[in-house]
Amino acid sequence: MKKYKILIIRFDIIMRKVLMIIAQKGFRDEELFHTREELEKNDISIEIASETTDAAKGIKGGVVKPDLSIADIDVNNYDAIIFVGGIGASSYFDNKEIHKIIKNAMIKNKLLAAICIAPCILAKAGVLENKKATVFSIPLVRKYKNILRENGALFQKEKIVVDENIVTANGPSAAREFGRTISQMLKK
Repeated sequence: MKKYKILIIRFDIIMRKVLMIIAQKGFRDEELFHTREELEKNDISIEIASETTDAAKGIKGGVVKPDLSIADIDVNNYDAIIFVGGIGASSYFDNKEIHKIIKNAMIKNKLLAAICIAPCILAKAGVLENKKATVFSIPLVRKYKNILRENGALFQKEKIVVDENIVTANGPSAAREFGRTISQMLKK
């Protein structure tokens, strides 16, 4: 009697892929590493982009080698685009190339996410108008909250805010929950 192996192929499992964009210098370590850990727990594939593919350095000394440069980003390759905060993220506030990527992601109905001061990038790209969002905000530093408001966002004093396909988070302490929220949204 012959024995046959049965091969079962599951078509219901779709591997999701996200792009995390970090500053070359001054990204917030927890916002990259903790968010990435939460995404990886949910079998989400991750690539990292920065100004160049040279090693990027975080505020707390973390080092990561980006997979691609911003110039090489093709939004079509990703289900979500995530902007990591840290003081270095301010270099993207008025970056026209980054704004073009964000607008293209919105047109293609991709999930957009930003943490810490990075929601200012989304605001300045014009995608937060009349959207609820949060950003790093402490009494002594109101400029980031003001940037959101000046660009039409509806500031919320919350850790995580979801408005349609946009997720914003207010800082490093929200990184794990930020990653879990993005993971849940990508499963839908």
